[in-house]
Amino acid sequence: MTELKKALLQVHITSPGPDRITYTMLHHLNPDSLTNILSLFNRVWKKHCYPSSWREAIVIPILKPGKVATDPLIYHPIAMTSCFCKTFERMSGFRKGRSTLDNIVYLESQIRDAFVRRNHLVSLFFDIEKAYDRTWRYGILRNLYDFGLRGNLPIFFNFLVLRYFYVRIGHSSSHKFIQDQGVPQGSVLSVTFFNIHMSSTLNDLPPSVRGMLCVDDLQISCQGSDMRLIERQLQTTANRLVKWCDQKDTRSLLPRAAVSIFAESVTYIQILIFI
Repeated sequence: MTELKKALLQVHITSPGPDRITYTMLHHLNPDSLTNILSLFNRVWKKHCYPSSWREAIVIPILKPGKVATDPLIYHPIAMTSCFCKTFERMSGFRKGRSTLDNIVYLESQIRDAFVRRNHLVSLFFDIEKAYDRTWRYGILRNLYDFGLRGNLPIFFNFLVLRYFYVRIGHSSSHKFIQDQGVPQGSVLSVTFFNIHMSSTLNDLPPSVRGMLCVDDLQISCQGSDMRLIERQLQTTANRLVKWCDQKDTRSLLPRAAVSIFAESVTYIQILIFI
């Protein structure tokens, strides 16, 4: 019961999903009703039988600022899923005390370490486009197995497989579509599952290259006094990442990248990385 109450305290008030159950409703339940909900959650966890509304999402397209409304590709999709389900997901496991600040502090420490050693530091930042939509689901299952996870948690991922969504604009709604790839938008555990899938990319880095992953942002860096050597090391790493994506059938995950050079010298430095 403590875990359920804690999960409800952590939520942000958002619009409900297809089942129309709001967080406000859940917050005002009496202890007996919460006990019944906890019993339902435990039964779902043990029996692996999920309500159909938990597998559905309402997608609201939001026009990005300064974009042309006639281009459907520049809308940002907001997926509204069951608040009831998201409460259950929060109880299933989420990394605590982690944020982008960890990556910023880690990068800063690398920069300071390079300057102390009178070295240069070059960082390569990857923008993983449409990350959730293109994640290889069976690769996640394989990673969970390789991590030694057994029992209900890997089976719980099946709840994220057969998903449906429909698009709503105003009072008009489309027919249902099947989401046959990726992890669902609006799911609490999608971030965790995506990171599990992408974490294996960091296992194949050269010894001189460091990497950090935060949701859909990947950063790798290398330090040294010879810029040409740094360039070769980062190019080798980029080639390995491309090969990894080809093997996982997710080549389009790495469409863009940016390079930042951290050096105390004001000398103009050019570095080329091909992807």
